[in-house]
Amino acid sequence: MQGMSFQSLKKHKALIPLYVCVGLGCAGAIGYTARLALRNPDVQWNRTGDISNEEFRNKQYKFYSPNIDYSKLESPAPKY
Repeated sequence: MQGMSFQSLKKHKALIPLYVCVGLGCAGAIGYTARLALRNPDVQWNRTGDISNEEFRNKQYKFYSPNIDYSKLESPAPKY
């Protein structure tokens, strides 16, 4: 198949930006999914210990928020 080996990419140089963009998109999707799985307070990986959201009371886990500074915002969650 043309464009699937390095020798054919030397002949079809217009395919190189396509491969770069697709590769960056895949890496971004994998990175964002890993961030959701590791940093979201709704996900608990170990089944031992208490299930508590107290440690996430003042943390910002939203990816991007240009209007709200979550470090100065009081959490509406009840204190247990």
